[in-house]
Amino acid sequence: MSTTVRVHAALFLVALIYAANYSLSKDVMPQYLGPFGIVALRIGGALLFFAVVKQLFAPHDRILGAADNWRSIICGVCGIGLNQLLFFSGLNLTSPIAASLLQTVAPIVVVLASVFLLNERLTRLRVLGIALGAAGAGTLILSRSSAGAAYPHALLGNVFILLNATVFGLYLVLVGPLMRKYHAFTVLQRIFLVGAVIALPIGGREALAADYAHFPLKIWLEVGYMIVFLTILAYLLNNWALRHAPPALLGAYIYIQPALAAAIAVALGKDVLTWTKAGQALLIFSGVWLVGRRGKAAAPAVPLEPVQD
Repeated sequence: MSTTVRVHAALFLVALIYAANYSLSKDVMPQYLGPFGIVALRIGGALLFFAVVKQLFAPHDRILGAADNWRSIICGVCGIGLNQLLFFSGLNLTSPIAASLLQTVAPIVVVLASVFLLNERLTRLRVLGIALGAAGAGTLILSRSSAGAAYPHALLGNVFILLNATVFGLYLVLVGPLMRKYHAFTVLQRIFLVGAVIALPIGGREALAADYAHFPLKIWLEVGYMIVFLTILAYLLNNWALRHAPPALLGAYIYIQPALAAAIAVALGKDVLTWTKAGQALLIFSGVWLVGRRGKAAAPAVPLEPVQD
């Protein structure tokens, strides 16, 4: 199997992993585990894994200097701690399809952050794209869909998901220099450590209070899925793909997630796809596509790492 085929297979698998999580998490939250409890287990498990593999593959690699250490702390706060707490809090309150659509505004946030932090050029086409994406996200957040009875607090959940996409977009801009300078396991171990400092005190109580003795096998499998596949495997596949694929290819795969998430949610009876949601998706996708158009100032790449998950 060629490297190109393996890269596409890896990226599609990552998209599928994230898409399935929107529906599988609904089985766990809030009956068996609260959103903060899931985050605590997920970050704690990933931190343990990356701490071990870092010692195996990059034992002497260290993040040096005050600037890089502060950057790693900010990345851990935005990319792990706040990102996951906001994502699972939002997903607990809103529908899988709405959450997956709002995740796609992350590339727009990346462009805006690059304009202010990296002096990227903001063209008219990008301004139009930002406006379209904002319109789609705004109508999605404020709309009352047919799932309103099932998700009475969807407005708050949608706001959490949008904030999740925002902080993760900032993380994508800030983490690039660290990934290019240090071993990936060194960076991942550090940012998950920072995320754990934030998330474990908040979610530890929920994680410890869960009645694990009465978890059905299905729930155990879904919790394991969120730790092993959603966090560890997805991070590993993304970092491997970054070594073999152009960044634009990784960015393109972010648009597959909502389609897969919608298909899985509808198939499992977790959500319904309406014409209103389809129109909102069209606005968001059109905006993101315009923002990502290559011109004299190309948009920064957006790796396929869900704001979530």
